[in-house]
Amino acid sequence: MAIHLVGETLDKTRSHYMAETGKLVQLMRGIYVDAGDDIDAVVLKHAVRIAKYLYPQAYLSGASAALLGPTRDGRLFLSARRKQRTRIRALEIIQNEAPKQPSVGDAVVDDGMGEFHVHVSSIRQRFLEAFRLRSEHATSIDEEMRATIATRLIDEYGSAQAAADALWVLARANEWHREGEAAEHYLQRKPSTTPTKNEAALDFIVAWHGAPLGHLTHDGFEWRWQQTDRQGPPLIRQTTPGKLPPFIVALLPEGWLEKVLKDKDERTLLRSGKRYMSNITIVEREAELVTLPPDVLLTRLEKYSTDGVFTGTYAGPGRSEIEKNFEANLAQIYARADTPRLSGVQIKAPMYLDPTGALSPATGKPFTHILKPAGTSGYDALPVVEWVAMALGRAAGFEVPATALLVMPDKMPPALVVERFDIREGHNDKRMLALEDLCSVLDLPTTAKYDGTMERVARAVRPLSTAPDDDLLIIVRRALFAWLIADGDMHLKNMALLKIATPGDKQFASVRMAPLYDAVTTRVFPNLKHDRLALKLNGKDDNLRRVDFRTLATTAGLRASDAEVAIDDMLQRLRGVIDHITLPKALEISDDAREMVAQMLDICRTRIEGMT
Repeated sequence: MAIHLVGETLDKTRSHYMAETGKLVQLMRGIYVDAGDDIDAVVLKHAVRIAKYLYPQAYLSGASAALLGPTRDGRLFLSARRKQRTRIRALEIIQNEAPKQPSVGDAVVDDGMGEFHVHVSSIRQRFLEAFRLRSEHATSIDEEMRATIATRLIDEYGSAQAAADALWVLARANEWHREGEAAEHYLQRKPSTTPTKNEAALDFIVAWHGAPLGHLTHDGFEWRWQQTDRQGPPLIRQTTPGKLPPFIVALLPEGWLEKVLKDKDERTLLRSGKRYMSNITIVEREAELVTLPPDVLLTRLEKYSTDGVFTGTYAGPGRSEIEKNFEANLAQIYARADTPRLSGVQIKAPMYLDPTGALSPATGKPFTHILKPAGTSGYDALPVVEWVAMALGRAAGFEVPATALLVMPDKMPPALVVERFDIREGHNDKRMLALEDLCSVLDLPTTAKYDGTMERVARAVRPLSTAPDDDLLIIVRRALFAWLIADGDMHLKNMALLKIATPGDKQFASVRMAPLYDAVTTRVFPNLKHDRLALKLNGKDDNLRRVDFRTLATTAGLRASDAEVAIDDMLQRLRGVIDHITLPKALEISDDAREMVAQMLDICRTRIEGMT
């Protein structure tokens, strides 16, 4: 189990040859592992060596200065000239800005490949780092570690006051005055006999597949995440101290549902619901976990669909006879806290398909399917257009969840039913599944889902994927497909990583690009006739040519020949089906919807021919 570093353990030419012949797997530029090794274990074992290779001027700080390695959840803390984060499979390297006059020492590390020297924060600086405000490095140093360092300083300097005086010399040199005050207070403190509690404080239990994972607390001022289950893979990480972890942010309602719940405050949103995507439940009392149904797929949509039309029984909301519209009726199901919450701007509802074929709201029931009703103001045809887009995606060779169009009551336009692919498939399925969108992966807020490029997506996915070359090729193909069908909404929340582990695993056994979802031709809708791609590639979001996708592939580290084969394969597949895509005859589809689908297919034909 060894790491291979270009320029240190092998040369560039040999690394390329061994990667192409399947002997090595590239994690990022210059870093390789043996193809047959447990990659996560290798990366964590050699974390310090990797960090020194990538950032030779940085030094270990925070908890990593004491551990001389990563924390149990795979975080390695560095300090250097600037802030940045790097994720390589199970390892996350977190670098903050070093003080102007750092106090560092020399340490020796042996990771099985021989001894090497690294710089680390001194004991004094390490203690001051523990009191930095809104610092992830500070939160990495737990109370036990603080107490140990304090004892060490007092032993060295002879008394608490002498230790504080020594700390102040370093604190003043770096203008860490608040840190110096907090450190001195800690050294001279006396235990309080009358603890106080803020009644506004929150303490949520976050569970994954029904098993408690950790605590998400709010003290009235800021959020704090503490993982208590150290045996499972690292799923949730708090990247910005005081803020909600990006994985949790990605689960929260947005758009239509956020308006339905009538409050954008994170505290209120989390208190109003308990069930979320990715098999996550968030409750205030552990006893509540056993009352919530697990999301397990027991009945397949294909069993109750024929020629693209749902043949089961719809038992969801409709229009009211007393003028209450469908959206208002749909909103009523979210009044209960055990109704699963969904992210995304589009109107949608969590549903349960039972063994008899009845499709009903998932309130108090397993959440197995998603209902996407027709929109308003020109978006009545959205479900039909998405159904066609998903059919094209399936024909293009993507993994696509089962979909079916649904006849709605009260003469409403057809809706789309989508089967979930991120839940267990039966009671004997013990897999642990989680879906993390690219906003969360890149640590970006939901509002920034259109900020980024396909190259940035590729750079983020390569070090995390368990099959990086395959996933990078999927990213290139996803970009090509979005262009061919004129999907201007393939943003960072409409691409995700599907992570899978088994009980007892410390790392995810599989981290792969998720199946295609939420694909739709946007150019056929009102005010979107000139819509461009959501994310640029090769610096462009319109008028794309074959060379742009070939450039994306080579920038991502793929061979141009592989990109050419993938492009030709998709074009051939789509040419073979584009003239045979038909709408279900059993549905009443409006003339406007039929015209939109015709425009969609015409756009696709034109762009396919433009790729030759």
